[in-house]
Amino acid sequence: MRSRTPDRLCAEAVELARQAAEEAVGAEAVGTHLGVQADADRVVTHTFECLDAAYRGWHWAVTVARAPRAKNVTLDEVVLLPGPDAVLAPQWVPWSERLRPGDMGPGDLLPTDADDLRLEPGWTGEDEPAPNSAVAQAAEEDVVVSDTGVQPAPVRAQINAVAEELGMGRSRVLSRLGLHLAADRWEKAHGPQTPMAQSAPASCNSCGFLIPIGGTLGQAFGVCGNEFGPADGQIVSFAYGCGGHSEAAVIPAPPAPSELILDELVVEPMQLHPDRASGSVEPDAPAEELGHS
Repeated sequence: MRSRTPDRLCAEAVELARQAAEEAVGAEAVGTHLGVQADADRVVTHTFECLDAAYRGWHWAVTVARAPRAKNVTLDEVVLLPGPDAVLAPQWVPWSERLRPGDMGPGDLLPTDADDLRLEPGWTGEDEPAPNSAVAQAAEEDVVVSDTGVQPAPVRAQINAVAEELGMGRSRVLSRLGLHLAADRWEKAHGPQTPMAQSAPASCNSCGFLIPIGGTLGQAFGVCGNEFGPADGQIVSFAYGCGGHSEAAVIPAPPAPSELILDELVVEPMQLHPDRASGSVEPDAPAEELGHS
């Protein structure tokens, strides 16, 4: 492509472009004329230095044009554009990528995409035939022959009711990827590599405060039920541990006091010190005279 040459009349309209910029933002924000560039036939953009301290490295772009065979140049637009050394805002990041654990508050809603890789379709019974369809009627007419006789086949509606009772009626459940991501988060927070677990006397799999959970992750994780532990009410790995282990430091029972032995059959002679003697008893009086029996 051949390079465009700026239209002569449009390129000479520097004062028209400056006047338009000053009317838009004020004369104090418009600096020297930096150059001219051809955008199309008879369309030219003049650039002026931006003197606003808040927009260092930016410039004012004023586009002018004229109609074919016309001598009058008209104004198109006045915009502020960044230059090579302009200070720009950080690149915008979608909220789904900015969100971090703990950011949600009361009343906040966190939508999930329809193709979220952490989820997969659950069993809802939507793929089952309608009750009045020919397929459903044929299934109801089927019979099962057993030792007790001929019985009708199970009804799909009964299976659906059992599934809902077991919690299988959800439209989406965690996929294998979602399970692995959850396990990685839990193990990072309360796993065997944490400083608390490294100094623990025993692991959680032998602790009486561990509350088991169901599902696949129940084979490696549970809930801590020790109110004085650092992970009370949180998911912990079986390999995690802390000083609050139920069997780590059992307080020993106090020893039972020995039975009191009272000996009344032996007479023990006692010598009283003169300063502690009382009454009319002599210090060298025999022990029998002291009233011992």
